Amino acid sequence: MWEVYNPQIPHKEELDMKRGKNYKTLVAKVEKGKLYSKEEAVKLVRELSSCKFDATVDIAMNLNLDVKKADQQLRGALQLPHGTGKSVRVLVIAKGEYATLAKNAGADYVGEVELLEKMQKENWFDFDVMIATPDMMPVLGKYGKLLGPKGLMPNPKTGTVTTAVDKAVMEAKAGRVEYRTDSYGNVHGVIGKVSFSESDLLDNLNAFVKTIIKLRPTSVKGTYIKSVAISATMGPSVKIDQNSFDN
Repeated sequence: MWEVYNPQIPHKEELDMKRGKNYKTLVAKVEKGKLYSKEEAVKLVRELSSCKFDATVDIAMNLNLDVKKADQQLRGALQLPHGTGKSVRVLVIAKGEYATLAKNAGADYVGEVELLEKMQKENWFDFDVMIATPDMMPVLGKYGKLLGPKGLMPNPKTGTVTTAVDKAVMEAKAGRVEYRTDSYGNVHGVIGKVSFSESDLLDNLNAFVKTIIKLRPTSVKGTYIKSVAISATMGPSVKIDQNSFDN
């Protein structure tokens, strides 16, 4: 998805010129300049998927935010009604009863410093989400430079620093999606798989967009959402008419 603004990313037309014939054929099926209803967009994105595997459906929202201001930096997580369709591997840094709770809840890996050292020494990152209890954060802080750039550092805002580790593990497994504004005011997320029904994708799309709408900072003036677009892995993006989300 290249509709969101980022001066470091080549212009969409430049990228399209470098794509294969199959991609150009798919792009031609998206009416240039048209804003599709959310129903039309979901249907079209599923039709445009040409992968031999079950492609992921992504969403990109460009927001009118000044991320230099603390109150305009959005970060959190939401539970999609129908999950993401992705198998999520969860690692929990905890000890004692919390470690037991994590194991019983289905965490893939549970441990303490030994797992952190394994990451550092062996470049081991065979997991998707890291959860930690508050008492382990002083230890985790020493590995911030290792985990931060990979987006794996647990954070209370996303529910990944908690004593309710069993609940956090189950939510992560069920399809919780984290979101965070980048330096250009863009928010990206996953809303499911191409194999999902149109109805399930629409439910997930609505949940994601409505969550972001509710988080509108009071200091934002004028237009809040500049654009919304969805796309399937390796497929062209489809822009959505924002008025679609009024119903």
